[in-house]
Amino acid sequence: MIVWINGAFGAGKTSTARELIDLIPNSTLYDPELIGGQLRHLLPQKRLAEVSDYQDLPIWRRLVVDTAAALLSELGGVLVVPMTLLRQEYRDEIFGGLASRRIPVRHVLLRPDETILRERIATREEPDIPDADQRVRQWAYDHIEPYLAALDWIGGDAHVIDTSRLDPLQTARRIATAVRSGDAAVCEIVQTPEPTAETLAAGVLLFDEEDRVLLVDPTYKPGWEFPGGVVERGEPPARGGMREVTEELGIELAQVPRLLVVDWEAPRPPGFGGLRLLYDGGRLDSGEAGRVLLPGSELRGWRFVAEEEAAELLPPTRYERLRWALRARERGSALYLEAGVPV
Repeated sequence: MIVWINGAFGAGKTSTARELIDLIPNSTLYDPELIGGQLRHLLPQKRLAEVSDYQDLPIWRRLVVDTAAALLSELGGVLVVPMTLLRQEYRDEIFGGLASRRIPVRHVLLRPDETILRERIATREEPDIPDADQRVRQWAYDHIEPYLAALDWIGGDAHVIDTSRLDPLQTARRIATAVRSGDAAVCEIVQTPEPTAETLAAGVLLFDEEDRVLLVDPTYKPGWEFPGGVVERGEPPARGGMREVTEELGIELAQVPRLLVVDWEAPRPPGFGGLRLLYDGGRLDSGEAGRVLLPGSELRGWRFVAEEEAAELLPPTRYERLRWALRARERGSALYLEAGVPV
């Protein structure tokens, strides 16, 4: 299990985590910031210069998950993780990766009043980093606004503790009590284990009366997606897509959808690639769209979007797949793609 302590820079996450490991039996402190520090020695300076924060590096997010899994395999028990996550897509990616390894996460947010947070930042010292106090303080100040903007989603996702009048030990006791009582519940993100070989996945495109396509927003990975998923062993792909539409949206398709695109996805570690199929599920009238029912543990939202908006929401590879599927729908014939390019 992981107890993930989130909050603004300067909220006292690390101090609280150090107290917490003495209160939760068989627990270990795991600070992902150490991974960011090591990447400065592992990656070329040219790559590091492309980002302003190591959290923007996909390798950091992957290593956070892999290291957590390795530590739990080695030590067992509980990992206490003090780490600020202000971008929801990064939280999705990391927590989704942990969920795929069957690692439950209890997400806790330390939330002092803004005035008190600023006072704590002003008096913060970095004894282990010579001459870094002012630089670290400015970094914390610069991230207050992103933190406040992120409270809408973090507050709905995490167990919130007002630490305005609490010191780290008192805060740690609150967290330990919330973990024992279940008030700090396990995050509901659910994801099937990561594949160990190539997979076959089927997505279904559903349209509204204006021919906009329906996209869904998964909780367990970054970027929007089409309704659909991995086809089960022995299951016809089109039927697999229909099953996923019912499971994800609560909509039962009356007819087997028409194939639009077959796309071969190249293996890209840690993924294995495989075939990705997109089908035309037809139009939903306003009544059918009004009956969409999302599983909260997997999807947080859905919407109909035009192709231009889809380009902003979908990762590039998924958008290329969609773009060619729309062309195939217009022409009335299926297309075969390799890595998103028609062959």
